[in-house]
Amino acid sequence: MFVADLLRHGALAGGVKYRGRIEADLTTEGQNQMNHVWERLRNNINVIISSPLSRCALPAQQWAEEKGIPCIIEPRIAEMHYGEWEGLTHEKIKERFPNMLAQWRNDPTGMRPPQGESPEELQSRIVDFWQDACQRYRGKHALIVAHSGSIRMLIAHIQNQSIAYTRQIAMPYACWSRAEDHAGKSNMIFTNAEQNSLQVCS
Repeated sequence: MFVADLLRHGALAGGVKYRGRIEADLTTEGQNQMNHVWERLRNNINVIISSPLSRCALPAQQWAEEKGIPCIIEPRIAEMHYGEWEGLTHEKIKERFPNMLAQWRNDPTGMRPPQGESPEELQSRIVDFWQDACQRYRGKHALIVAHSGSIRMLIAHIQNQSIAYTRQIAMPYACWSRAEDHAGKSNMIFTNAEQNSLQVCS
């Protein structure tokens, strides 16, 4: 059995934007949101797996050091690369790429932000990560600290859903979900136990 708690990073300085691979600092509220979830989980977790982006990696490394457990930095669960959208608000993307964002937010299948990553490429690396993790960390209870895009894609994969389904999954800041894998069969136990915010951008 492999159990994985999935935690999205908390609120970020500078407001809601499509950040993708751009680094951004957690706000005090965002750090507190994440700490609140960690305090509920810390007695059960024996390995932390984090995106390399600092909004995930810094708290993950701090928690792991405090508890004396491994923190694995995992590039495959980094946020989607949004290309020319990165650093832009919804409004700016709508101005520069008319109609594209509306289609993307409805069903991004087969699309690609200019100079960015396609959802199919994101799906490929997330599936590869999950299949690897289920074998490598069998018998462990992991905390996976990642992003809206990567966690949505992971949930869709576990539920055997399409890429379009990712747009139906609410993903507020610091929300917490749980998955498990037993003998190659994966299931979601719950999604979004912590509804700390209604913001859904990465």
